[in-house]
Amino acid sequence: MSFTLNVNGREHAVDAPEDTPLLYILRDELGLHGARYGCGVGQCGSCTVLSNGSPLRACVVPAATLSGRNLTTVEGLRAPDGTPHPLHNAFVAEQAGQCAYCIPGMVVTAAALLKEKPRPTEAEIRAALDANLCRCGSHNRIVRAIQRAAEELAR
Repeated sequence: MSFTLNVNGREHAVDAPEDTPLLYILRDELGLHGARYGCGVGQCGSCTVLSNGSPLRACVVPAATLSGRNLTTVEGLRAPDGTPHPLHNAFVAEQAGQCAYCIPGMVVTAAALLKEKPRPTEAEIRAALDANLCRCGSHNRIVRAIQRAAEELAR
């Protein structure tokens, strides 16, 4: 099946079976390795990308169903000149990742939250991240990183 995906502001012609998960297209066809394969059933959040600004689990959604949507990966959060998103900088500054496997999904989920609520409370941050698992236990640092990025974006 042939279809077109808009990923990080660029159109990509794709030819793949209609049930191919978006994650496989992103990683194998488009070379975007930020979204990670974690559980494969949409429960861990490592594969999270944005679809029209809302978090989406790329490991379980067939790519062909996303034609016409604007998809954003963690790589696509950078400014057009390559400047890192304030979330990227905040996660580094707060040392928010230990193994860092969950971090792309956390950053993408946080970006959606900050767009909807520029000044979220700690409880709102924790609720937004509830479906993203971090096995290293660095959630407190992740929350601090999101708070830091919110402050930076509010300036």
